Amino acid sequence: MAAAPEPGEPEERKASCTSLHLSYWKSVKLLGFLDVENTPCARHSILYGSLGSAVAGFGHFLFTSRIRRSCDVGVGGFILVTLGCWFHCRYNYAKQRIQERIAREEIKKKILYEGTHLDPERKHNGSSSN
Repeated sequence: MAAAPEPGEPEERKASCTSLHLSYWKSVKLLGFLDVENTPCARHSILYGSLGSAVAGFGHFLFTSRIRRSCDVGVGGFILVTLGCWFHCRYNYAKQRIQERIAREEIKKKILYEGTHLDPERKHNGSSSN
């Protein structure tokens, strides 16, 4: 729900600021080439990697009290968790797309053969009644 406009501020300016703010965050690119908004699995991988980095770095710091080594562990945790989440998510995404493609082909065959002598359901029902 939108907030009510304030009496002293024109509505045009509010709309342009809001659209500018939203368009900026929708076009965020990580490292200049990874469009986080439009790439499947990128957002979740980066978020989980950041969490993994914080947990690994802070956990290592609590155990050893070595700042530099804890930062190194945090960076390593970010890389490992991000890549792990990325590959896991992309594998499941590819598997889902293959299943969707197979289902789409089966639906096309069902529509094409329904009611003809090539319909497998018609043969099965016809042979059981004889």
